[in-house]
Amino acid sequence: MRRGVRLGVDAGSVRIGVARSDPGGILASPLETVRNGKGDIDRIVALAAENEAVEVIVGLPTSLSGREGPAAGEARRFAARIARRLPPGFVRLFDERLTTVTAESGLRERGVHGQARRKVVDQAAAAVLLQAALDAERLTGRPPGEIVRGDT
Repeated sequence: MRRGVRLGVDAGSVRIGVARSDPGGILASPLETVRNGKGDIDRIVALAAENEAVEVIVGLPTSLSGREGPAAGEARRFAARIARRLPPGFVRLFDERLTTVTAESGLRERGVHGQARRKVVDQAAAAVLLQAALDAERLTGRPPGEIVRGDT
């Protein structure tokens, strides 16, 4: 298993949640919410540098049956835009089914409601995504998801 900080990115149409792992790749924590649009890729690349990340995991939204729809296509294009700015093999796509639902539920259970929840739900979803990827890597001994090439 590779050691080093990993970033998890949950891209939505308005906001992009970003999470980071500890250097051992054991635990994911919410990091930041980035506004989707101008400058978003710049900020994600900067966060990767600031955190000395060794990998960026981008959520791939699929249906419960595993099919990819329009949102998955958007996620693939978004991940490719990030990959163009980082070293080859640095960006991976990982199945993010139910991450936002899981994050919303966890925040509700902790008593975070309304405006406060909207401010952090994207970060929490990114943390759920990243934690699932870290756990999958620990279980299989293989890097999670699929490598994104910047030329797609």
